[in-house]
Amino acid sequence: MITINNLHKRFGKNQVLKGVDLEIKEGGIFAILGPNGSGKTTLIKCILGMALPTKGTILVKDRPVAKHWKYRKEIDYLPQIANFPGNLKVRELIAMIKDLRGSTDADEALIKSFDLAPFMDKKLGNLSGGTKQKVNLVLTFMFNSPIIILDEPTAGLDPIAMLFLKELINKERASGKTVLITSHIMSFVEEIAGEIVFLLEGKVYFKGDIAALKAKTGQKDFEHAIATMLKENYA
Repeated sequence: MITINNLHKRFGKNQVLKGVDLEIKEGGIFAILGPNGSGKTTLIKCILGMALPTKGTILVKDRPVAKHWKYRKEIDYLPQIANFPGNLKVRELIAMIKDLRGSTDADEALIKSFDLAPFMDKKLGNLSGGTKQKVNLVLTFMFNSPIIILDEPTAGLDPIAMLFLKELINKERASGKTVLITSHIMSFVEEIAGEIVFLLEGKVYFKGDIAALKAKTGQKDFEHAIATMLKENYA
């Protein structure tokens, strides 16, 4: 589904990605983890074409992404921070995105599930952070793309919305979609991810399931396994 070969990305003198080789197969939930500055967001931006690699290749569905933009129609993306005009109403924003990407009726069920009906005529600038995140999730999931990329999707969500998000992600996985997630909430990752990709200093330090991660680190729980890898690297 996504194949990355020898990916490098430099911003000025700062080398962020240092030869990333990674294959994400079709179907399943993959968590891209790592400490701040490890290259997670840069990797995602390179996949999306929002950042151009300094070196290396990226293939989506066996097609190179360089100088091609149509592959982005295959991806639904939730950014870590989404900034929309504060004077727009929620209803207007959803209608605008549908005009840009194509008609869909899936937003109606999502609005109901995320309990957004009371906010549809509210301006985005007047919403709480958690409510904005629900709106962003509706914008992400209301289209039927085979790849979904979620950058910190749980930010600001209340327990009920968090529960629905988990159900929604598992439903997408069951339908054969490929879901990439970044998150600092290890309990969320442990519950939902089938495979872990751990980045350290711009390189893939580990790729495998949680059981393999525990075995590699000799730890019985996920959080301590992650902590052990960090300590090993920075010792």
